[in-house]
Amino acid sequence: MATAGTSLGFLLLTGSSIMAISRSRGDTAAISFVVASYASLVLLFYSLRRFETAAPASAARDRARVGVWLTTTLLTAMFSWSVAALMPWLVAAGVWLMAASTVVGGFYALFLRPRGEAED
Repeated sequence: MATAGTSLGFLLLTGSSIMAISRSRGDTAAISFVVASYASLVLLFYSLRRFETAAPASAARDRARVGVWLTTTLLTAMFSWSVAALMPWLVAAGVWLMAASTVVGGFYALFLRPRGEAED
């Protein structure tokens, strides 16, 4: 069951996405970016919810963990691409280096780091 905070968050996300689409005025690339970002965020929240509600050390929790990592990786790549396109090449390289560090760090934290009994 969604809490009031969750419902308000989705309402704000949806409203912000609708406003961004309306301001795009037919720019297909911008509209596609907003729609893909919105869909990825919804999928991320869904995966996080599945992760939180799954039993510890279960296959469902492992599948949700994969979903969380994949969607965060997708969002990181999408936003890095957008930011790096506006920057000089040296700054863009820094953006991509930070993005890659985030993705690798997330993979380590979610899949490789030893977990205690209380964490999983």
